[in-house]
Amino acid sequence: MNLSSDKNSDFLYVSFNQDYGCFSCGTENGFLVFNTDPFNERFRREFESGGIGIVEILFRCNILALVGGGKNPKYAPNKVMIWDDYQNKCIVELECRSEVRGVRLRRDRIVVVMDDQIYVYNFADLQMQVLRQVKTIHNPRGLCALSSGANTVLACPAIEVGTVHVELFDSSKVLEIQAHNGPLTQICLSIDGTRLATSSAKGTLIRVFDTSNGTKLFEFRRGTNQAEIYSLAFSKSMKYLCCCSEKGTGHVFSLITPEAAAEQKNRQSSLSFMRGVLPSYFSSEWSFAQFHLETDGNRSICCFGQEKENTIIVVNSEGSYYKFEFDEVNGGDARQVTRASFPA
Repeated sequence: MNLSSDKNSDFLYVSFNQDYGCFSCGTENGFLVFNTDPFNERFRREFESGGIGIVEILFRCNILALVGGGKNPKYAPNKVMIWDDYQNKCIVELECRSEVRGVRLRRDRIVVVMDDQIYVYNFADLQMQVLRQVKTIHNPRGLCALSSGANTVLACPAIEVGTVHVELFDSSKVLEIQAHNGPLTQICLSIDGTRLATSSAKGTLIRVFDTSNGTKLFEFRRGTNQAEIYSLAFSKSMKYLCCCSEKGTGHVFSLITPEAAAEQKNRQSSLSFMRGVLPSYFSSEWSFAQFHLETDGNRSICCFGQEKENTIIVVNSEGSYYKFEFDEVNGGDARQVTRASFPA
């Protein structure tokens, strides 16, 4: 999540790694990496001068992707620097034609996001051969998702408003999914790439799709009032989806397959039997569990815990870490287990 426009934050960037086991932060003079659960600082690197506007770590290894940012960028904003922390230096440099808006990593691919196009590179041998170029709608948020499991799946904005471009590299299949009528604000893939979650600028509805055929599987209602959704994340087993927004209340949705609809735990309108006749308010599903943040305007990202799927981890632009636990049977308000701070 890019925080460069957040005047109240000491951080320029914060993001989880591919399996949510750790998170990294960019600052005006370097970067930091933390374990997610249990929470502790793994390492930090401080430079004499120069900010890091994007930092993405490859799982828990020594390889990171860095992009300069802040008031005095360490590197040019159109360059992606591959940092080897064992050697304490950059080992590969990727120069792009315009400012880099986002980077995604997996063991064999690196994806670089710019304003209106995305490049996919071969990352396996560090030769950085271009494998794919995708044109997108104007994408200043750097929206993009890359699966980290065995199958390589890429999701990014298409050239039409509210549409997601999905590529399944292993089967050479390309889909265009009309997810929303308005501009996209979040795109998230499950670890195995089989599920896609999306939100739009309105921020009231979250939709989940099957990436193999584009079928809409779920429509969840975050609330009735417009809000910016900051983060979406699937649990490892894909039983749950969580989100957090500017409203300060996070939500957990239960992902039940249509075949198991009779056992669903999300609250539905009593008029949901009229699905397709009444507006989506009556047929969309509400959250199964909720967690509450002291936002004060702070942007946040969320994920599920590594050991227990009924735990939620939240980190925000203020440098606060939260851990919540929810009841998998009854749902409702999650219990705050931990709160800590991580100074820049």
